[in-house]
Amino acid sequence: MQAWVIGNWKQNPATSDDVDVLLNDLCAAMSDIEQVSKDSSARCQIMVAPSLIHLAAVSSRLKATSVLCAGQDVSAHSASTGAYTGECSAQQIVDAGATWTILGHSERRQYHQESNDILLQKMTHALSQGLGVVFCIGETQAQYDGNQTLTVIDNQLAVVKAFIAEQPELIDSLPTRLIIAYEPVWAIGTGKVPTVTEVSATHQHIKQTLAGFADSLSTMTVLYGGSVNADNADSFAADPMIDGALVGGASLKAGSFLAIATAFSKGSI
Repeated sequence: MQAWVIGNWKQNPATSDDVDVLLNDLCAAMSDIEQVSKDSSARCQIMVAPSLIHLAAVSSRLKATSVLCAGQDVSAHSASTGAYTGECSAQQIVDAGATWTILGHSERRQYHQESNDILLQKMTHALSQGLGVVFCIGETQAQYDGNQTLTVIDNQLAVVKAFIAEQPELIDSLPTRLIIAYEPVWAIGTGKVPTVTEVSATHQHIKQTLAGFADSLSTMTVLYGGSVNADNADSFAADPMIDGALVGGASLKAGSFLAIATAFSKGSI
């Protein structure tokens, strides 16, 4: 299975000049990697998700590379246009040059109280406009401490089950249009990292749960996110249950980000 390494830039960098510096570093580092291993991009698909205001410029700059571009969210209100001040639709995200979008990130769930119903609307709008979806799931520290991880994950994966129930004709296409990213909330940006064994077992549960929804979902890609960095990427990449990484802070430095991608390129051989 092809690995994926996705950089979620969140509300960074601050200026267009800073974005240009990061892109210059990323493109230069990509060139070095491709000279060393001509087929590295075939083993690991790299993608970045810039902030909305920089999305069009970043996607335009990356057109000449193998790096894909994603949005960080889409509107739940409409797939196209409407009187929704401050919102950005899936159609507009596509028009800006993205081919994927992140949905359900824990920061969106926490700060914007995104429910399963809202996320179902967003997933429906994104897929209807041809966007692939990176769907984030994961438990809080209190839920982890209370041994509720799998229960929480099952509740969050109910969005996928509900989508299938509403649009069963899309079941067979979902493995190429939907990626699950398991991000324990307590590990995001904290430096706390679960063991590879823990992550592997959780990923196995996710894959078994998805396969229970439909046979075609048995090949779904499941990524890990949560303080992934250049130092620990090799250990995660070596586990066959972990198909890649959704990277936060480490994606803001081209060297560390591509070191993670290189680790998963080797792990997917």
